[in-house]
Amino acid sequence: MKKITMQDVALKAGVSKSTVSQYINSRFEFMSIATKHRVEEAIKELGYIPNHIAKSLKQKKTGTIGVIVANILHTFSTEIIRAIEDECEKNGFHLFVCNADDQPTKERSYIDMLVAKQVDGLIIFPTNGNNDYYKQLKNAEFPIVFVDRVINEPIFPTLLLDNESASQIAVDLLVKKGRSKIGLVSTSIAQNVTPRVERIKGFRKTLVTHGLSIEEDWIVAEKRQEIGSKLQHLWDSGNRPEAFFATNDLALIELLKFIKKNNLAIPEDIGVIAIDDSPFLEMATTPISVIKQPTFEIGQNAADTLLQLIVSKDFKDHYEEKRYQPILVERESI
Repeated sequence: MKKITMQDVALKAGVSKSTVSQYINSRFEFMSIATKHRVEEAIKELGYIPNHIAKSLKQKKTGTIGVIVANILHTFSTEIIRAIEDECEKNGFHLFVCNADDQPTKERSYIDMLVAKQVDGLIIFPTNGNNDYYKQLKNAEFPIVFVDRVINEPIFPTLLLDNESASQIAVDLLVKKGRSKIGLVSTSIAQNVTPRVERIKGFRKTLVTHGLSIEEDWIVAEKRQEIGSKLQHLWDSGNRPEAFFATNDLALIELLKFIKKNNLAIPEDIGVIAIDDSPFLEMATTPISVIKQPTFEIGQNAADTLLQLIVSKDFKDHYEEKRYQPILVERESI
């Protein structure tokens, strides 16, 4: 594989080598937007890794790793970080933790920063916008483990929940409790986020298995700040479900806010079950039934896998996904 140089980028973009250098070092004061875009596209198309990053990839171990979560507001994320930290402490490693806010550009910036700081490896909850960069890092044999989400090609070890099984457990329990009109609440699937998409898919499949109709209006998958208004519109229409399945903790919070606003009683007026647990759910006025993820096991395994990869440098062309079984915690909300 031919090593791509700064000069190759300059020729591709039709600019000078010094202009490429200015772009790499974020000196845009005297650079037009058109020039900036040409250089950016040339770097992306050629797969160029700047020298300071390439150099960092070859340095000796520093005893540090980076963790880039998609959204640190999720209880799932913070529990996994804690488990990773515990495992790293046992092995003499330290963490840098970054929050990408589900933004590929922010994630890319954090990867650049962490690699420049010479971390020995990364655990990433990947977004859907940096697949080409992941391939570059794989070609450079940089250790990475993915958590919670899959990308197009399994080029790094990937650990996540069996999301369709989690939805099946939730719907099966609702049906067992006599609920036949079931809705779903999720945060937005516009970015094709793996767990959200898979949980909705599993929800649909299980409804069909039980011979229940799929009411599209009862599937609310919106940005968090829009969930409440969407639920209110649904409720005011009169065509209402009798139970909701919330696919993550943030969606559940918005669902519970809506329920409180409308003075609805759980489970008398509406049944509720969700994925991801939290101490406040057990202590709620009506304790909420949940499908738990084995977060500490996932975090420990992610750290172990990464540390082994750092030591062995034994990279495979492709990896099988490791899926974890969900755990039902039945309480009083159904």
